[in-house]
Amino acid sequence: MTNTTAQTTATHHHGPRMLLHEHAPEVQKAMLGLERAARKGLETSLIELVKIRASQLNRCAFCLDMHTKDARKLGESEERIYLLNAWHEAPGLYTGKEQAALALTEAVTLLPGGVSDEVYERAAKHFPQQELAQLIAMIATINAWNRIGVTTGLGPGAYAV
Repeated sequence: MTNTTAQTTATHHHGPRMLLHEHAPEVQKAMLGLERAARKGLETSLIELVKIRASQLNRCAFCLDMHTKDARKLGESEERIYLLNAWHEAPGLYTGKEQAALALTEAVTLLPGGVSDEVYERAAKHFPQQELAQLIAMIATINAWNRIGVTTGLGPGAYAV
């Protein structure tokens, strides 16, 4: 393992590096406003699946903890939560609409070569334009939250539904 690899894979064990809401309350307020705006018109269960999948990809333990708890409270099954990181191999567990949203989540989160026309058009078949716009905003929002959580060292366990 190289020094760079060791540094990037090291875990943060001594609590959060900072609490953003204490040091940048206007940013926190703006993020919460963006979150509320992005949610409009989207199914709550779909929102949680998108948030969990993006948080898996971004390795944000705090957000994974939060959104799996929220999903369970909404009645999401353990099987669907556990298999979300392998949804491609378990298509029978997720609707076509959910699969399209998850594919878009992965493309927007990872941006390996942009969002392909195929992924975009797949989502567009399942979501009217306004709902698709909301979904894109929701994916962008959870990615921002993930980056805040990972950077500031937020860990799992403190969140209660």
